Amino acid sequence: MNFNYSPETEDLVRRVEMFFASEILPRHREWVQEVGREGQAPSFIKEIQAKAKSLGLWNLALPDLAPDEPGTRLSNLEFAPIAEILGRLPWGSMAFNCHAPEVPNMAMLQSIATREQKARWLKPLLEAETRSAFAMTEPSVASSDATNIETKIEFEDDMIVINGHKWFSTGAAHPDCSFLIVMGVSDPEAGRTAQHSMVIVPINTPGLKIVRDLRFMGWTDHVAPIGEIKFENVKVPASNLLGIRGEGFKGAQVRLGPARIHHCMRCIGLAEMVLAQMVARAQERKTFGRTIVEYDTVQKWIAEARIDIEQTRLFIQRAAWMLDNSSDRNTWRAVSQIKVATPRMLQKITDRAIQLFGAMGGTDDTLIHHAWTYSRWLRIGDGPDEVHLRQIYKTEPLPDWSIADCPYIAPSAA
Repeated sequence: MNFNYSPETEDLVRRVEMFFASEILPRHREWVQEVGREGQAPSFIKEIQAKAKSLGLWNLALPDLAPDEPGTRLSNLEFAPIAEILGRLPWGSMAFNCHAPEVPNMAMLQSIATREQKARWLKPLLEAETRSAFAMTEPSVASSDATNIETKIEFEDDMIVINGHKWFSTGAAHPDCSFLIVMGVSDPEAGRTAQHSMVIVPINTPGLKIVRDLRFMGWTDHVAPIGEIKFENVKVPASNLLGIRGEGFKGAQVRLGPARIHHCMRCIGLAEMVLAQMVARAQERKTFGRTIVEYDTVQKWIAEARIDIEQTRLFIQRAAWMLDNSSDRNTWRAVSQIKVATPRMLQKITDRAIQLFGAMGGTDDTLIHHAWTYSRWLRIGDGPDEVHLRQIYKTEPLPDWSIADCPYIAPSAA
């Protein structure tokens, strides 16, 4: 595996870094003020997006763009250092049209949508002219096993009828969200993983109701507000079926791998941002006659954070390289591994940062509370730790010997 980047990629990373420093970071305080006042993304986002697009810094996270689709066509590995830069701020990815859930939704539409669906739904997303959401999780079932989904999708002549209840649909509560991709049961008599289909549903369809915005541990996702949704006899044309009937889970796999890797890449950026604040805070504050950084415990926290970040970055690069070059069982194993390891790393670092900062670390004055909550949320979102650990265990190869015959055990101890 070679994690070295080409001169072209290194130049693009440099350009993104410069754009972040000159156009995004200086406006973060303005972002915080407007989000606090209005509750939604500020209007200046469109201005920044237009600048990024004019500089060719657009749709950086989509490697399979068609010739007529705008973007850079970076591989997953090439996007990794860029995602790290964007992840330093909650809204950094928006400037380049690289935020969730748009990127995984665009990837899925690219892969399985019809030509007509791409023209109507994908093209506006590629241009950041609209927003979307993916509706799968449900409140009445254990969604860690996605085959529990109960929302009904019924085909009646040339129409599709949807009845069900979804929640924690990222982006569904955004005022610019124009459509949902809904997962539901279409063929209940089929095999366990062949019962579900996906349907594109415009947000203004009669019978579709956004019940409320959702928060997680008091944290609001201002980039992609989370929604709870009810569907009561929601009807859309049969042409809104996304992919093949009964292959909803197969189609959704297209979005899961890159989405999980992108989340982990952004976590590295958050971890670097938190660590930098820890170092600065420790040098500036004094307790009991000494600066905080003079205490062995604090030095250990900072050193261990650096080790954890470097290890996890390499882990993510390896998974990204594998996803670029293969889609076999080992690739999905690697994705599951980083999905477990990365949020744990970020949560440990941010927990220590809160301890170091004291009460300030839990306020809106820093992004530490955002990083902590995001890491805790990520241990549930896109598959909880336990599901990924189960998959990792199931792919662990069994030795071809018993303990009695184990070549690593001396005969007298067998």
